[in-house]
Amino acid sequence: MNAPTQQLPSVSVIMPVINEERHLQHSIDRILEQNYPGALEIIVAVGPSRDRTALVAADIAVREDRVRVVANPSGKTPAGLNAAIEAASGEVIVRVDGHAMIPNDYVAVAVATLQASGADNVGGIMNAEGTTNFENAAARAMTSRFGVGGAAFHLGGVAGPALSVYLGCFRRAALDRVGGYDITMERAQDWEMNLRIRQSGGTVWFTPDLKVTYRPRPTLGALARQYHDYGRWRREVATRHPETVSLRYLAAPIAVAGVVLGTLLGAFGLLMGLPWLAVLGFAAPVGYLLLDLVASAVAALTKPRLTWRAALRLPLVYAAMHATWGWGFLRGGVRTERN
Repeated sequence: MNAPTQQLPSVSVIMPVINEERHLQHSIDRILEQNYPGALEIIVAVGPSRDRTALVAADIAVREDRVRVVANPSGKTPAGLNAAIEAASGEVIVRVDGHAMIPNDYVAVAVATLQASGADNVGGIMNAEGTTNFENAAARAMTSRFGVGGAAFHLGGVAGPALSVYLGCFRRAALDRVGGYDITMERAQDWEMNLRIRQSGGTVWFTPDLKVTYRPRPTLGALARQYHDYGRWRREVATRHPETVSLRYLAAPIAVAGVVLGTLLGAFGLLMGLPWLAVLGFAAPVGYLLLDLVASAVAALTKPRLTWRAALRLPLVYAAMHATWGWGFLRGGVRTERN
């Protein structure tokens, strides 16, 4: 990181944004404050929004000569990413989302790690932090093993090769080699992209030295829709690449199926006057409820402790994340023709 500026690769930070009026200015300010001594530009791909995102982005571009705006008419994330990459001039492409807040050494550390590791993509921790009671509960769930499994980019871990990382700092040559993002992957496009990088002989590298502040969805409905989409698109990845299926990704669908079938079996047992069958059936939903409550208590008491208002929301947040992700995976049905 102490190399002369002329030896450092030029960097393009790409941002696909839609309905990001609330956080966009702050997110771009964080990028402009980077201490990276090399050339740096920001390409914002703006999709059709219900708020003032386009106006905010255009105003920033007028005031900041390092910021450019490109159109993303479809509003789809992978299409926006590809449009930004096409407009970018950097040797290194750093993805940042419109609701992500990066520390001022993020680009410098990412580029140094990219060079030291020899990887094609490096990334770090999705550090969820909320600003309201609900967001704080969602953030705690998104950084717990019970909530999201054991992925290093959620929980942290040691540096090394990984299946996927949060956001990413890419060699431009690697993106060109695999043809950019798959525009048919409206969700899980990072995971699918990293799979193709690994299949092409490249390395995806996780480092805990990169930590990005992520703002969770502000309402239960928005969070549920997000995780439902995650589940559906993870099913699409599993359909295209069955070798990637693991027990971690099947946990939520199995839990949803168990709770639903158990509840139906328990109700049937009560209706038919078969108490043993009712007990057997209701064991699944009751068991999940107990696990949820215990996990919520442990997570709420983990330092820094949640306020009691946030803690009361945590069991519902866990249940919503698991139920919608699992149902989305079981439902599937998002396949489209690949280009």
